[in-house]
Amino acid sequence: MDLTGARWRKSSRSGSSGGDCVEVADNLPGRVLVRDTKNRDGGTLTFAPDAWRAFVGLAKQH
Repeated sequence: MDLTGARWRKSSRSGSSGGDCVEVADNLPGRVLVRDTKNRDGGTLTFAPDAWRAFVGLAKQH
């Protein structure tokens, strides 16, 4: 998967100390990417936009 066009941003829910951060790229068509800022080369999770919105919606409830 070509991720060269991904624009990564740190989650607003990430800790301010820098140890518990995730980054999200939602600018690519048809997918939302998530990765750990401590290990950016360690793997990337890929979600369909609808699945990502559902996950975020549920996470906001807790």
